[in-house]
Amino acid sequence: MKKLIAPGSLLSYKGFRQLWFSGLLVTLGGSAFPIALAVTVLDAGGTATTLGLILGARILSSVLLGLVGGVWADRLPRKYVMLGADIYRALLMLGLVFVATPTVPPWVLALIVFLMGAGEAFGYPASGAILPSLLPKELLPAGNVMRGIAARISSIVGPGLGGFSVAVIGGRYTFAVTAALFFAGTALLITIHEKPREVIDVQPSFISEIREGLVAVWKLPWVAALIAMSSLQLMVVLASTSVLLPVVTRREFHTNSVFALSEVGFSVGATISALIAIKLKSKHPGRMVVLLWGLFAVVPLVLAFPSSRVLIIGGYLLAGISIGPWEAYWSAALQREIPQELQGRVFSVDYMGSIALMPLGMALVGPVTDALGVKPFLIGAAIFHVILCLAVLFVPGVKDLRAPKPIDYSQGEQSEA
Repeated sequence: MKKLIAPGSLLSYKGFRQLWFSGLLVTLGGSAFPIALAVTVLDAGGTATTLGLILGARILSSVLLGLVGGVWADRLPRKYVMLGADIYRALLMLGLVFVATPTVPPWVLALIVFLMGAGEAFGYPASGAILPSLLPKELLPAGNVMRGIAARISSIVGPGLGGFSVAVIGGRYTFAVTAALFFAGTALLITIHEKPREVIDVQPSFISEIREGLVAVWKLPWVAALIAMSSLQLMVVLASTSVLLPVVTRREFHTNSVFALSEVGFSVGATISALIAIKLKSKHPGRMVVLLWGLFAVVPLVLAFPSSRVLIIGGYLLAGISIGPWEAYWSAALQREIPQELQGRVFSVDYMGSIALMPLGMALVGPVTDALGVKPFLIGAAIFHVILCLAVLFVPGVKDLRAPKPIDYSQGEQSEA
């Protein structure tokens, strides 16, 4: 294996290599899981409202526990936080094998999915904050892109795997497949050697640590503005389209394949743009990523006018191109601008803030589209997405993903901006 890795390349760093392959497997299971869940719910007679409430339950618990997960990611070795989060989610997936029968009440599925979201609240900030201890600073942007590529590869294969598994062995046993992938990915984390962090003699209180993370974000208005933009867009656009994609495509084309292939198309587009982003240089990276992110508006538009399967799948492919540069520059900017001892909490604020309103969006998409109609709502969502992308560019620091002046994070200390 070592002969295939060029000296100095990302995968020549053992810790990063283990993290990368672990993420590949875990994301593969995570990408197959929603396919099995959506098909299971809809096959049991569930509606868009039912599916939206169940999917929203997962995000709701992530929001409620996001800051708590960030504190523990800064208190404990981050690999142990990731290990615990992944094993916990895998066990819950195994539980669905026995629970997800045709007669199970929707609230039971919602409860299990809610509990799964708690694992994500702990795993996400730890996975984002561990990277600077595994790679040199100058390789962080490329490292984030490589992790994004792993996620996209898994997202390409995952929906197909989920759809195939559901067709062959059914939704219940597909949950066992996703759990096995989680266990396999988790095993790769065990031998990662994380650089030790400075030991604090007097441990601050839990509440004060949460406050420090929130203050760190507040001191960087460009970070707060981009998180707020994402929160509103994910509530109105991503939450609604996540629920409506399987509903609309099953209604129009009487198959699950368009649903799965659209997700694959999105991941292909994201992978292509991520590969380009590794080499892409921009004087104003923030402006570039925000304007490209505006392309995601094509998703609600193709669902508003589902004239053909090719149109929907192609629209998702184009939308995928919008997120590659974002993945390349956003995490690297936080890792560069935020002191390492605060990064777990800042990543948790990013995660929690971005998805905070998604449960509300998923819960309301059924009633709102019943009242307004699916097409008018989706057209409005596309316009809303573009307007927010343009508006956030006026916040100082956004266009460069960098604070205009040095930031004092604590008394007597300054962080490079």
